[in-house]
Amino acid sequence: MLRHAVNQPDILDVISDLSSDEVFTPPKVANAVLDLLPKNVWSNPDLRWLDPGSKTGVFLREIAKRLMGGLTEAIPDEQERIEHIMRKMVFGIAITELTALMSRRTLYCSKKANGSHAVVKMPNESGNVWMARVEHRYADGRCLECAASQAQMERDNRENHAYGFIHARGRAAAEKENGMKFDVIVGNPPYHMDSDGNNRTMPIYNLFVEQAKNFNPRYIAMIIPSRWMATGLGLTAFRSEMLGDRRIRKLVDFPNAAEVFPGVDIKSGVCYFLWDRDEYGDCSVTVLREGKCYGPVDRVLGEYDILVRDSRALEILHKVQAKEEASLIDILAADKEFGLTSNFSDYKTKPFKGAIDLHLSRAGKRIVGYIDIRNVHKSAELIDTWKVLLPQAGPGNSGGHVIPDMVLGPSLVVPPPSVCTQTYLFVWVDSELAARSVSSYLKTRFARFLISLRKISQHATRSTYTWVPQQPWNKVWTDPELYNKYDITEEEQAYIAEMVREMRA
Repeated sequence: MLRHAVNQPDILDVISDLSSDEVFTPPKVANAVLDLLPKNVWSNPDLRWLDPGSKTGVFLREIAKRLMGGLTEAIPDEQERIEHIMRKMVFGIAITELTALMSRRTLYCSKKANGSHAVVKMPNESGNVWMARVEHRYADGRCLECAASQAQMERDNRENHAYGFIHARGRAAAEKENGMKFDVIVGNPPYHMDSDGNNRTMPIYNLFVEQAKNFNPRYIAMIIPSRWMATGLGLTAFRSEMLGDRRIRKLVDFPNAAEVFPGVDIKSGVCYFLWDRDEYGDCSVTVLREGKCYGPVDRVLGEYDILVRDSRALEILHKVQAKEEASLIDILAADKEFGLTSNFSDYKTKPFKGAIDLHLSRAGKRIVGYIDIRNVHKSAELIDTWKVLLPQAGPGNSGGHVIPDMVLGPSLVVPPPSVCTQTYLFVWVDSELAARSVSSYLKTRFARFLISLRKISQHATRSTYTWVPQQPWNKVWTDPELYNKYDITEEEQAYIAEMVREMRA
């Protein structure tokens, strides 16, 4: 019962993901998440368990299997034990009709929980795996609870992705059938949904975590994207709350998500965590990369406004910050410093009287166009400065999921008068010497390493330069000089070289 025959493959190991937001969890990953929980939960017959975003039912099955072993002493009779587990302990809220059927098949061995082949004949077809269509509550074209776009969600009678756990109507309906008081909430929630039909996606996993905390269970253990640690659309408040929550006691981080979900591309990696309602303290952080384990290290997650993922970087950062130097961000342009790219859509390809250089990107190539200086209506005072242009989108492996990482694309020194589109950020200085000094600095592993600590995705936004200190801009900078200045040890230099690829001068 709840066992697999010897050498029989587990279908949940090989099943494909339905879509980019429905990332199925391999059994070994589900068990790694469950391993975060204290051992005594498996011998307590009074706990109620919930997977609030059930897809294949793997968490429900693995929980039931563990409880079957752990409750042997409390409930010696095997049939009585499985009846107790299935009827009173293990619950799920499926995210679609299809995943509800899959979850019931996985947990009960029958897509109908009251079917003749079910391991326990439940009172109805759904059993404890609830699913019903829930409607979004829209205002001004967006759902008030999950921010879903009405135009995207309400088309052709498709699944509307109004997940029951994060919508009040869904929770109310589930409450009527199964009650909504749970002691342990675990799972792998949906990650995102389309925003407005463009390339941006709205994160949604944060809503599952927040709602789980609202239920105030004894424990929460979930696997979610790691993007929240430093960036992410609409995740600022969630990041602040997570970093400041001293009840997060364990955090396991995979910068390369393919090590957890083979064949699934999740930029910035994934992590899983344990939240313990009744225990406060430092968090045990472990990073796993390319088969190597770094940690666990006890840390204060809220030491900075973002999470420095690798504990080995902290001592280097502390040394740099101890000098209390001005940040490069003080001479770094804001995003869209000269306005939106559309402001310069009428640029010319050849110079003309009164024109200034416009640096932009077309079809992935850097080009120079020309625009009338009178058409620049924002930050005109920066037109006559020397600039070091920095592409916001990084090279192929940017984001650190493959190391060593380039972190940044090559910078470009441009003379005045000039402007650029939002393709670039730029540092402004008052001379060619200073500009070339800045450019040499940003080619060093040292500077790019400090950028990488805040650059968790492909895009280098302005805030990623916060921890890069300014230097005297009167020379060409090299790594040996910077390592000597900041007392970077040979071991730390080797670590930086492991993380950041050399860039040609």
